[in-house]
Amino acid sequence: MDALNYTKELVAFESTSNLSNLAVSDYVETTLKGLGFEIERLEYDDAKGVRKANIIGRKGSGKGGMAYFAHTDVVPADPWFTDEFGPFTPTLKDDKLFGRGTCDMKGSIACMLAAAKQYADRDLKHPLYITCTADEEVGYHGARNVAEKSSIYREMVEGEAHGIIGEPTRLEVVYAHKGTYGFQAISHGRAAHSSLSTGINANLAMIPFLVEMKKLYEECMTDPRWQNAEFDPPTNGWNIGINDRTNAVNITPPQSICTVYFRPMPGQDPDELVTRAREAAEQCGIEFQFKCGGQPVYTQPSSPFVKEVLQFAGKEQAKTVSYGTDGSQFTEMKNIVVFGPGDIGQAHTHDEFIELEQLEQGTQKFGDLIQHWCC
Repeated sequence: MDALNYTKELVAFESTSNLSNLAVSDYVETTLKGLGFEIERLEYDDAKGVRKANIIGRKGSGKGGMAYFAHTDVVPADPWFTDEFGPFTPTLKDDKLFGRGTCDMKGSIACMLAAAKQYADRDLKHPLYITCTADEEVGYHGARNVAEKSSIYREMVEGEAHGIIGEPTRLEVVYAHKGTYGFQAISHGRAAHSSLSTGINANLAMIPFLVEMKKLYEECMTDPRWQNAEFDPPTNGWNIGINDRTNAVNITPPQSICTVYFRPMPGQDPDELVTRAREAAEQCGIEFQFKCGGQPVYTQPSSPFVKEVLQFAGKEQAKTVSYGTDGSQFTEMKNIVVFGPGDIGQAHTHDEFIELEQLEQGTQKFGDLIQHWCC
């Protein structure tokens, strides 16, 4: 089975987000070229100077067609559930392929490659686009790079290509997902032995800021303005974390850090919440750092596009999910859904796997969509 072989080869590349993904990107680029795709390669250095690459492939010409999006980075595999084989040694057991990235989401890429292979010797009337990004797991930096700099992506938008985010949904059709926003507030103090008067406890300035963050949390949990019944849960989370990184009880903490991560939903203004948090930090005299801002994805579930995908998926109704995807950076796409093989419940787990049945079905469904939109 082509999808199984492709998955094994992709998983064997250790492409954890803190590492370079150049090797797996080279593999994707070479494979796509062998299937008749033209390639646009976008490289960049991440915040730590690690080289990353996005691969955007196009086969066929004209407008419309199908645009598939995926990411090649994976989360760390520590711990891993067995000493029998490592997380980057894909291993088949009981009709399941184990390995980091099998589900999220190299198995999906493999299905798309296997489906595209079926059309390698055919002329397409409408384009087939395949985009594989870096850094989805750590802030969608690769997708943002594609949205800002890719000329082929601009073609997808202007041609109104039919967009598929291939994240694992068990081949259910997802018409909307939440966004992802995050920021840090940092209070600076001065370390000293707590018996002396020379230290400055950074937590003292942080405490009133935390009070304001709790008020915002309570507002988000109760005010209908920040809720959406289409999602489960219907709230944005507003998750508050605190850390002063002080290991001894007799030292005045020289810093205190508050992180807030929340998931805005369609029709909401997350920047209002960020602005209010920033103003609270300024009033408390502490530093404020905005970290990430990914928009929610929403396509009308009653749209002809969603109904088309439902028909090919063999499903009656589309749904929403609370996690985010690279789609948060591709909001210019008029038609886009999340639709891919594998179970999101297996993503990021210590024993990640994908079922062979999902690889088979994913290949079939992607192939059907290529036939419908591109041939």
